[in-house]
Amino acid sequence: MPVLGSFIAHAPVLKLDAFQRLKRPLDGGATFRGRRIFGDNKTWRGVLTMFAGVLVATLVLCHFDGYWLHLPSPIRDAGAWTFGSLLALGVVTAELPNSFLKRQLDILPGAQRRSLLGVAVSIVDQGDFVLGIWLFLTPIWVMPPTQALVAFAAVAIAHMAINVIGYALGIRSSWL
Repeated sequence: MPVLGSFIAHAPVLKLDAFQRLKRPLDGGATFRGRRIFGDNKTWRGVLTMFAGVLVATLVLCHFDGYWLHLPSPIRDAGAWTFGSLLALGVVTAELPNSFLKRQLDILPGAQRRSLLGVAVSIVDQGDFVLGIWLFLTPIWVMPPTQALVAFAAVAIAHMAINVIGYALGIRSSWL
């Protein structure tokens, strides 16, 4: 649930084109093999906004016993700030490997390649933050692999369903 804070925080920033000074590519325009490392869409503004959104959402949710008491005890022992920070790091850094791969495969931001590899990259893109969270939470809690797999599948399916609905409504330019 706290991950939704990243989208809730980021959407109005994008819509209003706020924080212009932070709208700078993370890769600074650098290239690898003649291709951009992450591209123009991965910015400091996005990283900071999404990190803050996850952290604030985590801190708010942790005040509710119905949420906090259902988390594994090692997470509760670490505290809300540590949990929220690791969660946020997982969300924002998980975006980067897939962006790097897509740039190296010459797949434009928001585009898909109509091949088996292109579909695989698109599916991973739908739930990549689950893998990042899994990795970044390991200092305080090791998520069982089956739980990570179920979470990834659930998030990827939900994300794809939202994309299809957005495409049907004319909000998105592609269904995946």
